[in-house]
Amino acid sequence: MIFAFLISLMSCTQDYAVITSGEPEKIYVTETETVTVVEEVEVEVEVPVYIEVEVEGDPGDIWIDSFIQARTVDGIDILWVIDTSGSMHMYDTQLLAGIEIMLAALPDAGWRLVMIPNDPDQAVMESQFPLVPGDDIVDAEAMYSIMRRGPYEEGFDAVYRYVIENPYASTWMRADAGLLVVFLSDEEEQSTAVYPTVPDFTSWYSSLRGGSVWMASIVNLHSSISLCAWPPADRDVGERYMEATNVYAGTITDICADDWSAGVADAAASVVPREKLALSKEAIPESIRVFIDGALNTDWFYHTTDNTVYFTTLPSGGSLVEIGYRYNTTPVDSGI
Repeated sequence: MIFAFLISLMSCTQDYAVITSGEPEKIYVTETETVTVVEEVEVEVEVPVYIEVEVEGDPGDIWIDSFIQARTVDGIDILWVIDTSGSMHMYDTQLLAGIEIMLAALPDAGWRLVMIPNDPDQAVMESQFPLVPGDDIVDAEAMYSIMRRGPYEEGFDAVYRYVIENPYASTWMRADAGLLVVFLSDEEEQSTAVYPTVPDFTSWYSSLRGGSVWMASIVNLHSSISLCAWPPADRDVGERYMEATNVYAGTITDICADDWSAGVADAAASVVPREKLALSKEAIPESIRVFIDGALNTDWFYHTTDNTVYFTTLPSGGSLVEIGYRYNTTPVDSGI
């Protein structure tokens, strides 16, 4: 890098002369203007620069794990918005198992959780006290068994009417807490009254809690990737739920998966600032790079014992954290 320095050189300020002739003496004074000379001098200064150098050899395959860091908030309010149509009874076991996983994954304090129907007319009248730290799956089963039920598949409008119009909700929901909504349905979202389009809903939802909002969905995926024994019809794919969830980089789980625990655990983890991240694949340690909002970051260390990156300085809330690394797909010879 080149730095330029300016050096000023000053001349004398005035110069006088006396001239005589045959005529009466006259004195002439000559004056020179002050002259300032500015000289530009270039000086080379070495500045250390970090340069990535790729090393020859077997690069392995490249993988990137990423997440958006949760903003620190005073607690978290959670709504499970559940399809209560008859076809959903076959998922009762997975639903309660998912709730149990979430209860275990949440922090020891600061959260409240309620299950509501995705029928707006019923959601606006729901009045159950939320599950709180210390409650368990028995309490969750009791809540689910008496939850109101209705025929409409309008999850977006149900959230709005519960949060804004339900007088009981105002007794337990907190304006200074974060908000997580988990949609569960085997049909498409069908709101028409309040939020007929996905951007309408996400615009309103994003305005809540100072933007400290999260979302997850457990829905039918497209037939080409569905895990259902009988792939769902196009009309039953949760397109609108998935589109909304993607706005918040939330987790989307196939409703036909035998186990929802991974998606539910990720949804719970999304509301708590992360201090570490277990990598998805066995990393080649020297290849690991961490980027926060696209900038290379060095405030971390890696443990080979648990294949986990630990942050020495927590990424700020709302930042995109990306961990890229190489992993070797060649099976290890056990010698057996």
